[in-house]
Amino acid sequence: MTSGAGAVQRCGIDTVEIARIERLLRETPPADLLRFFTAQELADAGDGPGRAASLAARFAAKEACVKLFPREAALAQVEPHDFSVARDNYGAPQVVLGPRAELVAGRHRLGPIALSLTHDRAGASAVAVAAPATTRVPLAGRVLYRLFPFRRRVIMANLRRVYGDTLADDAIVDLAQAHYGHLWRLAGEFLRFRWLSRARQLALVRIENLDAFVAAYEQGRGVLLLTGHFGNWEVATVAGIGSFPQMRGRFHFVRRALKPDWLDRLVTRRFQHAGFGVLPKRGSLDAMLDRLANGDAIVFAFDQHASPPDGIAVDFFGTSAWTFKSLAIIALATGAPVVPATSWREDDGRHVLRFEAPIPAVEDANTNEAIRLTTRAYNAALERLVLRRPEQWYWVHRRWKSMQAPARRRKLHAASA
Repeated sequence: MTSGAGAVQRCGIDTVEIARIERLLRETPPADLLRFFTAQELADAGDGPGRAASLAARFAAKEACVKLFPREAALAQVEPHDFSVARDNYGAPQVVLGPRAELVAGRHRLGPIALSLTHDRAGASAVAVAAPATTRVPLAGRVLYRLFPFRRRVIMANLRRVYGDTLADDAIVDLAQAHYGHLWRLAGEFLRFRWLSRARQLALVRIENLDAFVAAYEQGRGVLLLTGHFGNWEVATVAGIGSFPQMRGRFHFVRRALKPDWLDRLVTRRFQHAGFGVLPKRGSLDAMLDRLANGDAIVFAFDQHASPPDGIAVDFFGTSAWTFKSLAIIALATGAPVVPATSWREDDGRHVLRFEAPIPAVEDANTNEAIRLTTRAYNAALERLVLRRPEQWYWVHRRWKSMQAPARRRKLHAASA
């Protein structure tokens, strides 16, 4: 079953005077035009007599897209420069979302934004329409949600924390049921995957944007892969990266031990059998630095709660969350590029492994502030990845676990001592 409950179709309309853009082009240095348009938009508009009209239509499209989100626009959470206009393979205009726009659209569970542009001698107009994204809710998900509600309270609390201000509760329930359906498929894939032939395993996965990883790898400083519990990460990495035998033994996963112990041993053996190293989250800093110096790639699952001293409190979906700081420390110290990576399962059962553009570390004279700002940048990247396929992120985990209770217990213990 497919559901789009809780979201509504949105429409934004805007008109821009072409004379206004002509004046902007005359009076603004070329470099400053990048505050209003991307380099690709300026190139697509050309240098001919129709340039101002073309850019006016694009600016109207940006304004129309902002009007899709009146509340966020009023709070300055989204602005025209967060949207750009590109051409698809047929020359039709399409909206490209910047990081902030992607976050806002994702929290409202909206699908792609459709555009219509037009202009006459005096002005250019644009219409932007966004339809609600649909959530496929399998029967297994509905049954598990109602009859075997494993950690349902945690899942619902996490979903409401992210979507409570933007979606109706029935839409949040749909996401929870879709997540249970994902967990059901995940369990079946875990059991079945080891019995598949090598050719079948490789055929299960498609890799997207591999150039982002290759470019980072060629810098020669090693690569830090930032990821989380997305899709079926084991299938995507073992089969996807396993397509490159020259990288065998050059990928190392930083993992927290699983419970029960037999499950941890089983997962570790699978990784090692596939040619991947496994490093513990604690006590392996020197080993990580050695691997980076060797030009290897280290994979961090960055979406789990991290208590002090391993973690620091950094915003995640608008709420402070204790987050591992080791990734920022290593990136700032070594200059190794941090490349986000995600995976998801498509409707036909195949998996996608996708790399994103590297996230630059945030420099600051205060080392602690540099670590905090860089860690926040990593959390922001994770937010966008979660919202792309929300039903396939691990909502079971208590990501926003409060540190107040342990602190209170320590205080009481000290008082009684």
